[in-house]
Parts: sequence; C-alpha cells; structure tokens
Amino acid sequence: MEWLNYHHLYYFWTVAREGSVAAASRQLHVGRPAISMQLKSLEKFVGAELFRRRGRYLELTKTGELVQTYADDIFSTGRELVDVLRGRPSGRPQRFRIGIADVMAKIVAFQLLLPALDADAQAVLECREDEPNRLFGQLAVHELDLVLSDIPLAPGLDVSAYNHVMGESTTTLFAAKPLARKLKRDFPRSLDGTPFLMPSNAAAIRNSLQHWMEEQDLRPTVVAEFEDGALMKVFGQAGRGVFPGPTVVADQICANYDVAPLGVLDSVRERFYAISPERKIRHPGVARIVESAKQGIFAAGSR
Repeated sequence: MEWLNYHHLYYFWTVAREGSVAAASRQLHVGRPAISMQLKSLEKFVGAELFRRRGRYLELTKTGELVQTYADDIFSTGRELVDVLRGRPSGRPQRFRIGIADVMAKIVAFQLLLPALDADAQAVLECREDEPNRLFGQLAVHELDLVLSDIPLAPGLDVSAYNHVMGESTTTLFAAKPLARKLKRDFPRSLDGTPFLMPSNAAAIRNSLQHWMEEQDLRPTVVAEFEDGALMKVFGQAGRGVFPGPTVVADQICANYDVAPLGVLDSVRERFYAISPERKIRHPGVARIVESAKQGIFAAGSR
C-alpha cells in the first residue's frame, strides 16, 4: 500500500494558500530550500507538477487544484479532531446514524426521531432501513449509532449491544371511511370474510394478530401481505381492506391517510426498542431520542 507523506502535503497546502514559497517560509518558519524539497518529493509521489510559475507567484495546476481540495478536507478534519479532544466545539454538524427496521411503523419512527432534530437544528440525520439482523450487524461495527426496531436484539446474536424499551402500544384496526362505516356497526364480528391487509411474517405483531382472530373465531380474507407498512396503509386508504396500526399514532394515521378507526385490540400489543452499542447511552442525540420517547409518544402508556 502506498502511503501519503502528510508532512509534504502540509507544506504544499501552505504554499497553495500563501501563493509563494517565500510567504510559506515565513508562515512555517522553515527555510525556502526545505519547502522546495518537500514540494518536489510530493510531485514525484503524485506523478505530476502541482504548481506553475506566474511571475513572482505560483499558480496551481489542475492536479494541484485536486490535491488542494483533498488537503483542505484533511487538515480541516485534523483541526476539528484537536478541538474535540480538547473539549472545544468543532463546528461540524452532529450526525445521527439511525437504522430503522423495515417492518417498523414509519410514523412511529418519525415521532421518535423528531426530538433529536428539534433539539439541534444543525444535526444531520442519516436513516437506513433494512432487515433488523442486518442493522444489528452494522451496529456491531459502529456504522450506526442506534437501531429502532419492533423486535429486540436476540441473545444468541454475536453482537455487543443493548436493548432499551421505549414503550409499547395496543393495536388499532383502520379502514377507508366508507368501509369503516359499514364494518363498525357489528365490530369485530363484521371482520369475518372482510378483505384484510396483513403485515408480513417478519412483523412482531403478526402472530398476536392471528391469535386474536382465532380467539374471536374470525376469518377475514387476507388479500395482501406487506413488509412495508406505509404501502399497506396506502392500500387501506384506497379501500382495499382493513389494516392494523399502533394505537399511539392512531390520530396521525387517520389524518395522513384519510381513514377511520374500527376498534382497539387490547391484547395485540407492539413493543418498540432502541438498540445501542452501549448500556449507558453517551451519544447525546441517541439519549435524547430514548428519553423523549418515554416522556412523549409513550408518556401516557399504551392506549
């Protein structure tokens, strides 16, 4: 592997900013011959000239402009690292790298993530959606700061991370308003034979939902199964069937999709977890998400 000599790069960067070897010499308190030697060494490594002379000053070549662009980033990052190590503000926007389980209700995820953005206007939120076990793997190698999921990290997985229960919710069934008016008269018996939009087997509530139907001796007609809860709600909005959703965001589901609630299933409960690589959360944005969930969306408990 070839290694770039950052000492050479720093001398080049200073000459590029100052415009001449003489000015860089005064800035660095280093003799001109030493700086010229460093520049020649860097040009040999790069394989191209970095400057062309224009009278008393040096002008960057195309290659020199490219190298300067990277040098700006490298030395800016170096200054920020020193600032962070010394406890000084770095000026860089804080990034929250959040993994969201693909079957988790996105309205819940949105409500959970809002406090982190509201508390820091400069924060940059990076969201990745995937199957939970793949997200847990990314968490293990520190590619993510947090995973939001409707299932906890299983003990058997070789991942050093911790489950934080943010809250739980009962389940509400929804339908497009004309269908809801028809079904609400004899709910839940009216569900028997009714078109139903079912979450996929990967969803945490799937088994509980089926168990509730068996207990009630109900056999709705499953017309579609979804891994994407948002797509399921769009089908429901179009009147294609009844669909479930977390009660804690029932008002938002009704407003966003112009649907109506049929009833609450008290025994069908969904838990929501924040999985972090540390037992005691130190990342300020992650801590804000977990604490705000307990005080906000889940503050009143499951409904």
